[in-house]
Amino acid sequence: MHWPTQLARLRCLPGDLSAAQEAVAMLLDESAKNGLIFWQVRGRCLNGAVQIKQGDAAEGLRMTRTALAEPRQTEFILGLTEFAGALVEGFLGTGQVSQAVVAIDEALEHAERNEERWCLAELLRVKGELLLIQRLQNAAGTAEDLFLEALGWARRQGALSWELRAATSLARLWRGEGRTGDARELFFPVIVVSARGSRPLISGQPKHWPTTCDEGKASEWG
Repeated sequence: MHWPTQLARLRCLPGDLSAAQEAVAMLLDESAKNGLIFWQVRGRCLNGAVQIKQGDAAEGLRMTRTALAEPRQTEFILGLTEFAGALVEGFLGTGQVSQAVVAIDEALEHAERNEERWCLAELLRVKGELLLIQRLQNAAGTAEDLFLEALGWARRQGALSWELRAATSLARLWRGEGRTGDARELFFPVIVVSARGSRPLISGQPKHWPTTCDEGKASEWG
């Protein structure tokens, strides 16, 4: 039952939403036939994520939140980190920035408590971006710390895509503060490594995901 989930997730990444929908439908059908509640919940979360990517943020968010609430009632443990992206994308797509922050905080707490650190770099980066969106006092300093921590985790894990995103977020922040030289010094080496493809890329970026990098805009930092 694991392979339909992976197929659905992978199909979502490059934007092949039609194939993702088919894989999710297969997962939901097979799990229902076999009475596998855990996989039903996961399929419903994926279904919500696909809805959000298709532009229906409100309905996709409702589906994902409803599904995520069920494991807590049925004593199943579902990794919140896996679907944090869908929640944040849904909340941002419906203008609920504060709820997006809550979702990221819950995912970070869950990741630390359960040692699910495989996407910690991206969670930290997104938390920083959300703080900047809120424009709270001292947000820039806190965001910088989060971006630096995200960069460190991405490098330790060899996750080039997340390193590129973290570097972009940090470089953009520095450039906005007038630290153009520091931004360029940080950003260009990562772009070079990315172009060479010498470390694994983790592709896929949600439509409403905050302030993503664009590998094709290296000139932006010149």
